[in-house]
Amino acid sequence: MRNAHGTIYVGIDVSKDKLAVAIAGGERGDEVLSLGTFENTPATVDKLLKKLAGSGDILACYEAGPTGYGLYRQIRASGCSCCVVAPSLIPVRAGERVKTDRLDALRLARLLRAGELTPVWVPDETHEAMRDLVRARESAAEDQRHKRQLVSAFVLRHGRIYPRTKPWTMRYRRWLQTLAFDHPAHQIALQEMLQAERNASERLERLTKHIEALVPEWNLAPAVNALQALRGVALISAVTFMAEIGDVRRFETPVKLMAYLGLVPSEYSTGKTTRRGGITRAGNARVRHKLIEGAWTYRLQARRGERKLYILKEQSPEVQDIAWKAQSRLTARYRKLSQRGKKSTVVTAAIAREMAAFMWDIARRTMPAR
Repeated sequence: MRNAHGTIYVGIDVSKDKLAVAIAGGERGDEVLSLGTFENTPATVDKLLKKLAGSGDILACYEAGPTGYGLYRQIRASGCSCCVVAPSLIPVRAGERVKTDRLDALRLARLLRAGELTPVWVPDETHEAMRDLVRARESAAEDQRHKRQLVSAFVLRHGRIYPRTKPWTMRYRRWLQTLAFDHPAHQIALQEMLQAERNASERLERLTKHIEALVPEWNLAPAVNALQALRGVALISAVTFMAEIGDVRRFETPVKLMAYLGLVPSEYSTGKTTRRGGITRAGNARVRHKLIEGAWTYRLQARRGERKLYILKEQSPEVQDIAWKAQSRLTARYRKLSQRGKKSTVVTAAIAREMAAFMWDIARRTMPAR
């Protein structure tokens, strides 16, 4: 199956044990053929690639999923081209009710030839390792929040009200230990929940220290340090941004980054009717949540805090100017939107959207050369 340009398009449906493979020629009228099902092992993939290499240049694709990027790296190492495509952006015909591995591979090959697939950015192995560590910490933080909610709900259900406003301090923990219940089962349940919360907190602290120790050895450490010059961006937020986004230079404009993070308004317009709704919430939710958290800090007056001064003095004048410009603009915008009667959630979403633009600018200036 070789065309005039010597390129064949290979669609691969990947599962844990099997690979369903289909190929398509470069011309629209060329037939799309199924090559069958193969074992998902490196030796089998090498043998298949060598067989296809005699038919022309190979451009392969498969859907992003739980199997990761090992197949992508193996295909690229063999000298062939490969892309990993976003499953949610694969066109699906209305009325299709039959789905099999073979049909999925045929559809991928056909759409790849037509240029209708959207590839995702594939990190290198070091970047992927840092991203996995950041996601492990996020999972630990979510586990800690859940354990604390269980304790809070338990004591509230039994009518025990903490007399102060700030929970989970050392004073609050001592107060929890003073609680006594008539039935021993209640006492045991509380102690078990407190132990689970302590374990979750210790796990979160360990992962945070691991991130702090590994960031200086990362090639994106300059960008991580520079991003912390912005108000509302601490170490974990900066590391999360760089680990999830990767090379920000793949976004030609900050508007494309905003859309990737799901921070742009949704829209349904037809004819003379234009309707805009809330943010799309598409794309990377982890970074979007960090930006929303950081956006709340811009409700305060613009000034350089004491902690930020130590970070700012290590940055270039260019980064310092961008950080101050961002703080001056976003605090004024927060105040202006609030005075117009906008809901606080709408205001923080708007601030987070502009924060993404400033982070895009700083990151692309401080990232290492390609």
